[in-house]
Amino acid sequence: MNPLQKLSQSLENGVIPESTYELIQKRFHLVSDGIMRIEKASSIKYPTMYVEPSILISGSTNSLDVGILYARTIPLIVHDSIHVVIQISAPLVAYGLKGTIHAILAHEFLHYLELVTRLSKTELLSDEISSNLFENVYSDNTRLLEPRSVFNDNMLISHITKKFPSGFRDYKLEDKVIKFWIEQKLPVSKISLDTNTVKLNAIQLSNIKLDELLLQQLEIIKTKNSKLRKKRLY
Repeated sequence: MNPLQKLSQSLENGVIPESTYELIQKRFHLVSDGIMRIEKASSIKYPTMYVEPSILISGSTNSLDVGILYARTIPLIVHDSIHVVIQISAPLVAYGLKGTIHAILAHEFLHYLELVTRLSKTELLSDEISSNLFENVYSDNTRLLEPRSVFNDNMLISHITKKFPSGFRDYKLEDKVIKFWIEQKLPVSKISLDTNTVKLNAIQLSNIKLDELLLQQLEIIKTKNSKLRKKRLY
């Protein structure tokens, strides 16, 4: 997959202006560098990633629950099999700082590993996400792997832990997204968190083929993760 294919199509269709397209193209190296950094720090290949030419606004009718989603980890069902892709929003690439982009890429990578772990144990019948942002953040923090058990890059670990203490929030980035993207009437997709789910049946689960080397690496990571959590508790 060409990670900028959907962005190019949006330019051709007149959905986004050429200046925005060129800005994202110019800054896309921050994403590429982040992926290489994550792969080096974890010794695991990053999943398929692409830039979504819109910003996702999530939440309910309660304004306190509304938030911006800069990236998502999405399991896709293709021919009764599962392929995991990372969706990165175009405004994140356009306006995010290097550390922020790398932290979000790494956070979604942890989602990817968590999802593969659940799939490998055939525990995943549906990836349920609460309709309440607070509940979703709590679930997110309790089930993801400890960054230190996955990465050997201290600066990257610092970026993740500082950006995601209790859910991601970057007010400067939000201001830029609102001013330069949303107020300019560029593409916005509104979703409810309780619809951000994937449902799998027994046939699809049985057809899943996972990389054996990745599963072996995950076993080592899970052992380190368990030790780190016990150390933190006691």
